Amino acid sequence: MTSASQWKKRGSAWSAAARTPVGACSVTLLVALAALAVLGPVLWGEQAAAIDTNAIGQGPSGAHLLGTDSLGRDIFYRTLVATRFSVELAAIATAVGVTVGLVLGTLPSVLPRRAGRLITSAVDIAVAFPGLLLALFFAVVFGVGTRGAVLAIAFATAPGFARLAQTLAASVAGRDYVSAARIAGVGRLRLLVRHVLPNIGEPLMVNATISAGGALLAFASLSFLGIGVQAPRYDWGRLLGEGLDGIYVNPAAALAPGAAVVLAGLAFNLVGETVAAVVGVRTPTARTPARPAPPARPAAAEEPGVELVLSVENLQVAFPRPDGWTVPVRGVSFTVRGGEAIGVVGESGSGKSLTGLAVSRLIETPGVVTADRLEFAGTPLLTASERELRELLGTSLAMVFQDPMSSFNPTRRIGRQLAEASEQHHGLNRREAFARAVDRLREVRIPAAERRARQYPHEFSGGMRQRAMIGMGLMGEPKLIIADEPTTALDVTVQRQVLRLLARTRETENAAILLISHDIAVVAQTCDRMLVMYAGRVVEDLPTADLRSVPRHPYTRALLAATLELDTDRDEPLAVIPGRPPEPDQVPEGCAFAARCPAATDRCRSEDPVLERVDRAHRVACWHPNGAVAPDSDRETAYGGAE
Repeated sequence: MTSASQWKKRGSAWSAAARTPVGACSVTLLVALAALAVLGPVLWGEQAAAIDTNAIGQGPSGAHLLGTDSLGRDIFYRTLVATRFSVELAAIATAVGVTVGLVLGTLPSVLPRRAGRLITSAVDIAVAFPGLLLALFFAVVFGVGTRGAVLAIAFATAPGFARLAQTLAASVAGRDYVSAARIAGVGRLRLLVRHVLPNIGEPLMVNATISAGGALLAFASLSFLGIGVQAPRYDWGRLLGEGLDGIYVNPAAALAPGAAVVLAGLAFNLVGETVAAVVGVRTPTARTPARPAPPARPAAAEEPGVELVLSVENLQVAFPRPDGWTVPVRGVSFTVRGGEAIGVVGESGSGKSLTGLAVSRLIETPGVVTADRLEFAGTPLLTASERELRELLGTSLAMVFQDPMSSFNPTRRIGRQLAEASEQHHGLNRREAFARAVDRLREVRIPAAERRARQYPHEFSGGMRQRAMIGMGLMGEPKLIIADEPTTALDVTVQRQVLRLLARTRETENAAILLISHDIAVVAQTCDRMLVMYAGRVVEDLPTADLRSVPRHPYTRALLAATLELDTDRDEPLAVIPGRPPEPDQVPEGCAFAARCPAATDRCRSEDPVLERVDRAHRVACWHPNGAVAPDSDRETAYGGAE
């Protein structure tokens, strides 16, 4: 049953791919090419071979659509008949080249290290030469003619394919299942056949399909030069060479086989694109189901007379999958006032970072962002034009990512990257923008700022890169800084410096801060309010000043119980939260935390609580916000501590 459903799903993927413009075009060209290859010699073989001495070198006419060659043979029929031989030669050369390349690419993982290095070095040297130059070299080695051309193109194709196979095999060789097989005593050859090749087969298949188009072109080139197919046999390349002699008298004689080579090569390449989409090397082409409508959620109440920098109501982020939608952020609502610092906490997968990316309009297709309201500085982000968004987000919103090393372009100097924002949005010239970048680096306490601005990202330490990232946000006049795990992987001293810098920026620029973090203690020390997220929803919104005294949601209390402090009793077992958060596509009905909550009831498992206000500055989504408190002495037992 499972196998049948998998075949049915793969069949539907092929069908969906064939309905796309690229897929439909590739199928049409491939069917036409196959039909000509099969039927061409049968239907028009005699006409193509017929010699007419009275019609030598004629141009296009009613009797000869594309004219005749030097023996009076019809060029149109000869082009159609040459399809079979041209495609056969390209297919044979590709098959031989792929086989040789696969052997060369995988042998280093089977042979002893010294022999493997020798083969790898030979492949590296061969890859350095252009393919056509290699083909010409091997054509001389193997001799003029069809067989020599096939071997020449195959051996010219093999090094590139071998390099691809080496790279893919190396990426799989470090996987845990390969290591487990090695530990189990599986031999190298069986390891290669059973564990490595099946996991790299799809990209190799796609590359082989595309390589067939290149082989077709290479074969035509060799025949055109006179070292490929020899008379009396002919392919498109030989016809092109013959037609070139009279191109000024009859251009169609050369254009027809040339067009055939281009269309056939295009067919192979488009088929490769379609195959890549189906087997998963590229974005799947299957139709996505109808977008889910966000559930109705009450909006966060606005205080009259308070300037809101960010207003989010019922935010939802969804990603398509073959049988529906995955919704990792579902119905998030909150507001951020000018100069306010808000922390967003929760376990991995709770939707914290996706919420920040959605607010910044950084969710890429096929992800879909919907909201009843998503406004930044009074501008609706979901309906604003690209130009409005570029000007607004480029000057008023700053994003500090978790990994500043991947956020900076490693090939450009830090100062130039910072200056780019001012060149784009403030109209400054290169010198003025660079001077502003140096000034911002000084402002974020980077020593020797002018010298550092001329360095590359790898020359900065982790903490300095993070501060430079904040400096990039300060190139404009930010009203909101979204900091996504800005202190992750930094030592405690650098963490403190980065947090102080954010606080200082907030004071001097009056910028609001949305701090996303796993560390509830960091948020408590830095922010005014805290949003606790679980399974894509905000389950509690409370002031950090009241964090220790008034948390209402069991999940918030569980996070606090699992937080270590200096006065934590080291003789007591560490508190943990039992279970694990649900996957975004497997969120149960009712409260998502019910399966891990010590106070859950039947209502919690059947009805999803709404985020409701319990006092002026406190909201919670829980059916039992007052009756779920566990005594301090039983905290570890209540939240799954060691027994």
